Amino acid sequence: MTSMPEPDAPVGLERAAWLALLAFAASLQVSIFAAGVLLTVTALLWLALVIRNKERIEVPRMFWPLVAYAAVTMISALFAVDRGVSLRDTKQLVLFAIVPIAYRLLPGRRSLTAVDVIITIGALEAIWGIVQYAILNFDHLQRRVQGSLTHYMTYSGVLMLVACTAAARIMFRRQDRTWASLVMPALLVAIALTMSRNAWVGVCVGIGLLFLLRDFRLIALLPAAAALFLAFAPTQLADRLYSTFSLSDPTNRDRIAMFYTGAHIIRDFPLTGVGPDGVRLVYQHYRDPRAERQLNPHLHNVPLQIAAERGLPALGVWLWFIVVLIRDLARKTRSSPIRSLPTAALAGVVAMLTAGMFEYNFGDSEFLMLFLLIVTLPYAADRVTATDAPAVAQRRAA
Repeated sequence: MTSMPEPDAPVGLERAAWLALLAFAASLQVSIFAAGVLLTVTALLWLALVIRNKERIEVPRMFWPLVAYAAVTMISALFAVDRGVSLRDTKQLVLFAIVPIAYRLLPGRRSLTAVDVIITIGALEAIWGIVQYAILNFDHLQRRVQGSLTHYMTYSGVLMLVACTAAARIMFRRQDRTWASLVMPALLVAIALTMSRNAWVGVCVGIGLLFLLRDFRLIALLPAAAALFLAFAPTQLADRLYSTFSLSDPTNRDRIAMFYTGAHIIRDFPLTGVGPDGVRLVYQHYRDPRAERQLNPHLHNVPLQIAAERGLPALGVWLWFIVVLIRDLARKTRSSPIRSLPTAALAGVVAMLTAGMFEYNFGDSEFLMLFLLIVTLPYAADRVTATDAPAVAQRRAA
C-alpha cells in the first residue's frame, strides 16, 4: 500500500482534499448544488493527490458490484424507450466515485470526524424542520417538513440515515457520544414530523437492529416508543401512523397498483427495462386500473423500480452489491477497531432496504450520496498504513 501522511494529521494537499470532503459531507444535507460543486472539487484534489504520489487507486470490495451496476445501467440506457432521456439520467452514476474518494481520504480516525460533521449538520437540519412544523405551518400532508432540502421524502430519508449513525455512535462508542445523545431526540422528532411513513419504518428497523447487536433486550424499547408516540403525538401524526395499515388509504392503494404496473413493465422488458428514468414515460400505458394517480415518476419501490427501468440483470447486480455490503459490514461489526462505524453502516443499509420497499430512495441523489459515504466509512477506517499500526493496536485493546 502506498505510504500516506498520518491519517489523524493530514497536511498540504492531503489536508485540502480531506477538508473538501468534509465540506461535501456537510453540504449534501443542505444543498444538492453545493454538494455537487464540493464533490467536484474533492474529486479533483483526490486525483491530484493520487497522481502526485503515484498511487494505485484502491477500492473496497463492495465497489465492484457498483461498477457492474453502472455497466448494466449504461446498456439499459442504450436500449431504452427514449435513449436521450435515459443517457442523461445516467449522470447520477458519477456519484459512485464517492466510494474510492472517501476510502482514500478518510482512513483511521478521520472517518470519525466525518461522522461528527454528518451528525452535526443533521441536528441543525432537524431543528430547522421542527421550526418549520411549529412556526411556519409545515404541518399537513400538502405542506410537509422538508428542512433545507427540496422534498420531504429526501429530507426524511437523509435524517433516517443520520439517526441510525447517531444511534450507533451512542451505543457503540465509549467516548464521543455526548453530542449524539443530545441531538438524537431532535432527529427522531423531525423524522416524525415529516409524516413520511417509509422513513418511520426504516428508522425503527435500523435502530432496532442496533438494539439487537448491542443487547437484544433493548428491542423492548420500540413498542414502548410506539405507545408514547400514539399517546402524545398530534392527531394528524397518530392518524398518519394508523393509515399505514389501512387499505382505504389512497397512497397505500396506489402503491399496490404500482406493483402490478411494474410487473407488467418487467414482463415486456425483462432484460434491459425501459431505461433509466423511463418508467414515467410509459407509466400511462401500463398504469393499473386501480391506480389513484394518473402519472408517477417512479414506482416507489427500489427493487421493482430497478427491474422495471434497468432490467432483471441490473436487479441481480444490485442485489449482489447489497449482499456483499451486508456480509462485509456484519464481519466488521465484530472486527473493526471503531465498531460504531460498521454498525451505523449496517443499520443504514437495512433502513434503506426497509424504507425502499415504499420509496425509491436509492435513486434520490442526496440520499444516495450520504448512503455511499456512510457505508464506505467502515472500510476506510480499517485502511491504515504501517505507521498507524501502534495506534490501531491501542484502540483494539481499549
